Amino acid sequence: MGATMDEKLGSLAELKLFRDLPERELAELERVTTTTTVPRGRVFYQPEDVGEVLFLLRQGRVQLYRISPEGKKLVIATLGPGALFGEMALLGQKMHSAFAEAVDDCVILVMGQTDLERLILDKSVVGLRLLEVTRKRLADAEERLESMAFKGIPARLAALLLNLADEQASSAITGLTHQDLAETVGTYRETATQVLNDMKGQGLIEIGRKRISILDREQLQAIAES
Repeated sequence: MGATMDEKLGSLAELKLFRDLPERELAELERVTTTTTVPRGRVFYQPEDVGEVLFLLRQGRVQLYRISPEGKKLVIATLGPGALFGEMALLGQKMHSAFAEAVDDCVILVMGQTDLERLILDKSVVGLRLLEVTRKRLADAEERLESMAFKGIPARLAALLLNLADEQASSAITGLTHQDLAETVGTYRETATQVLNDMKGQGLIEIGRKRISILDREQLQAIAES
């Protein structure tokens, strides 16, 4: 799937990283980025891979996760259109510390390290925004680890559902399976399904195929804080 120059410029302008850049500079970015499609299930990179490019997600979803020595999967983040990833390997770490996998068929823009470094030198605001994206992702991961250490599964799931609803700006959360939710809160699918069914029985949520509707946000918030 190819992208016209106008489509690429529009995609770049929508990214927080490049917001407010003049059209001339966006056109320069268009020349140094490559658009490509990635099928569902493709792994972009894995731990210890050397990172030399920044990925900008135009369409689809990408999951960042780690695998424990016992083989258990822990989702760090699920990214949607407009997100970027792969940045940690460009900020001194050199190697990736997690897996990145396409959850859907994705369209991505790819920028090389040299071009990104040149842009940061020319536009310090881009560097500051890149650091802010990284800071927020680390803070979210730290908050999730703290939740896993000190809170039970119902509290973790309630907090996750509320956060997803906020991200999707809707009381109906779509596109995620029970397995996805379980891996995000660090539990087994069967456990997550049981807790979700309990919430459904209490009238807090409604469950459909890859769809969960929040019916009682106030009570879910109380569970998330317990």
